[in-house]
Amino acid sequence: MNERILISGASVAGLTLAHWLARHGFRPTVVERAPALRDGGNGVDVREHAVEVVERMGIGSRIRGRATDVHGMKFVDADDRAVARIDIRNPDAVEIMRGDLVALLREVTDVDYLFGDSIRTMEQDDDGVTVTFEHARARRFDLVVGADGMHSHVRRLAFGPEEEFLRFANHYFAFADAEASLGEDRWVTMFNTPGRMAGIYRSGNHAQAKAYFMFRSPLLEYDHRDVAEHKRLVRERFAGERAWRTAQLLDSALADPEFYFDALAQVRMPTWSAGRIALVGDAAWCASPASGAGAELALVGAYRLAGELAAAGGDHRVAFGRYESVHRPLVDMRQRIGPNVRLMIPKTTGGRRVRDAVARVP
Repeated sequence: MNERILISGASVAGLTLAHWLARHGFRPTVVERAPALRDGGNGVDVREHAVEVVERMGIGSRIRGRATDVHGMKFVDADDRAVARIDIRNPDAVEIMRGDLVALLREVTDVDYLFGDSIRTMEQDDDGVTVTFEHARARRFDLVVGADGMHSHVRRLAFGPEEEFLRFANHYFAFADAEASLGEDRWVTMFNTPGRMAGIYRSGNHAQAKAYFMFRSPLLEYDHRDVAEHKRLVRERFAGERAWRTAQLLDSALADPEFYFDALAQVRMPTWSAGRIALVGDAAWCASPASGAGAELALVGAYRLAGELAAAGGDHRVAFGRYESVHRPLVDMRQRIGPNVRLMIPKTTGGRRVRDAVARVP
């Protein structure tokens, strides 16, 4: 039946997959590089088919109880005057902070965990996969699933270097904790200069605000795990920017040890499986934060993968193909992100004026 399944990554996709595999009678183990669940992150949308998934997991009402209650996006000038507002409320979706969603998923997912460890090597044969870890002893699993994000180590080991699959969108973004008084309650407030954006996210149900930064740039070389380097890159891009509240937001964000930075990019792969190894979540199909669909795709994709394995009696040769055929149409749709980046980061002053004109002015 291929009962013993190793999942790399304890985020939305990995925990959802572990939950449903356990419900279907499999024996999943989750390995996570961090010493505990990562509780940071921005707001994520639980929408459409994902709503049904969380309801079936028994956490729908709890997700609604922790909703961010954000009304929309507000664009301001250097004097903090609103020049446009866009209402983003959706009665068919719930926005929740990523850390809150992960915590709820962990509460209803009773499986074995290996925190503070990661996969070193994988060697598959006709009967299973031998996995060595950075710290734990080597073990045999029937299947391995990479749910370890856009920079997936499992994908690198099983499919090749990430450069073959990442499609860079010419922008970088960062977010971190921010001083809440710098933004308006229940709004995402954004200030633009050509090719750059600084902003603040104020949830109606959370005391902690989030700072956002995004800038247009050619491809940069950096270590995606080096937070000090990430802070340096953002500091350099926004150094000397005194307009609006950018300097205060930057100081607040740079003081956060959980500061997050990465490229705006998508993962495009011709297949999500190789033998006994498969991918789920951003590791397989990252649509980028500009899509607003990361949590939806992770929840639905993990649910479908577990369901196909159960329906096939654990036969990965059947299940992996069915999982991909049923889920890829949704991924393809969500990866068509349209004008979202141009909306948030106009390249020119003229582009910013056009954006403000077509947005709903208060």
